Amino acid sequence: MDCKLRAKNCGGCPMLATEYAAQLKKKEADVRALLVKYGPVSPIRGMETPYHYRNKVISTFAPAACGKLTSGIYAARTHKVLPVESCLLQDEVLDKVMLAVRAAANACRYQPFNEDKGTGLLRHCLLRRGVATGQVMVVLVTAQPVLTGAKNFVKALLAEAEKRGVPVTTVVQNYNPRRTSVVLGEDEKVLYGKGFILDTLCGKTYALSPRSFYQVNPVQTAVLYGLAVDAAHLTGKEVVLDAYCGIGTIGLTASDKARQVVGVEVNRDAVRDAIGNAKHNGVKNARFFAADATAWIREAADAGQKADVIFMDPPREGSTPAFLESVARMAPKRIVYVSCNPETMARDLALLTQKGYRAEGFTPVDMFPHSAHCEVVGSLVRVK
Repeated sequence: MDCKLRAKNCGGCPMLATEYAAQLKKKEADVRALLVKYGPVSPIRGMETPYHYRNKVISTFAPAACGKLTSGIYAARTHKVLPVESCLLQDEVLDKVMLAVRAAANACRYQPFNEDKGTGLLRHCLLRRGVATGQVMVVLVTAQPVLTGAKNFVKALLAEAEKRGVPVTTVVQNYNPRRTSVVLGEDEKVLYGKGFILDTLCGKTYALSPRSFYQVNPVQTAVLYGLAVDAAHLTGKEVVLDAYCGIGTIGLTASDKARQVVGVEVNRDAVRDAIGNAKHNGVKNARFFAADATAWIREAADAGQKADVIFMDPPREGSTPAFLESVARMAPKRIVYVSCNPETMARDLALLTQKGYRAEGFTPVDMFPHSAHCEVVGSLVRVK
């Protein structure tokens, strides 16, 4: 499959012209080159249908002809917006919802924000879809605190969505006045619905707010988390630490097979979501703390606290030496490392192996077909 946006320097699918089997082969080879010295690398887990997998879309508004507005993504290495009608990576329902948002915004005569002049209203639109539930969230990011005619916009959006046969479950205005590339600001106002949507993953239901971190490929996320929980070899007796826990997805997935789950995450909004998700799912053996993972585990290790299994899912820059030192002092029997960057994972493994851990193996998971990114699940066991 090909896309006309690729010829316009889209940059969203740098590997689209490469056969999918060849993409998988390259990613597996790259992971093997980095990690095989620590342990065996299993065949990569790819997608049966590697298209339209993204359940989250961020679109930037830009001027169009005749005083109208359009929306799309930035061309690679530029600040020029390429209008997008449909995308091979995005959920097809969200493509249609975005067209409905544009139509409603034009009906209300809203203008796109001009960064150079500081004029205009609409900056971005963030869309989320709960693939299991079908629920859709629309987040309109504005440069001004007041969305004039908000009720008319919601009414027009619902009508345009119905015309296209797609749902809109909730609409949120997010106010972001800062000169920044960060999409969302701190202030939000619910314009329609409850301000969140629900989705189901690995048997648990999650409430997703505009700022919730939630993996964008639900099919492969189920594969990733399934591998992670299997790698933990839980028997129901273990105390599990879920470091960098986000909204609690890995810890709650493991909760049925563990005695106790403790989650740690620096983002307070995510921790609030994690606590709510535990209550919503009736999970009584999970606790979540808002703290820097490195500082928290250092204090826990100093206090003599123990964990049998530690799940760690750090950001792209990987973990920190201080965190890994504290993990080693806590001396869990197993560490399950979920990585979105095999290069920093390899760096962290060098330290963990020095601290008495041996890697049992790694499984790459293709979370982002047609891009160069690859996730990896690694299992380590304590040997001394």
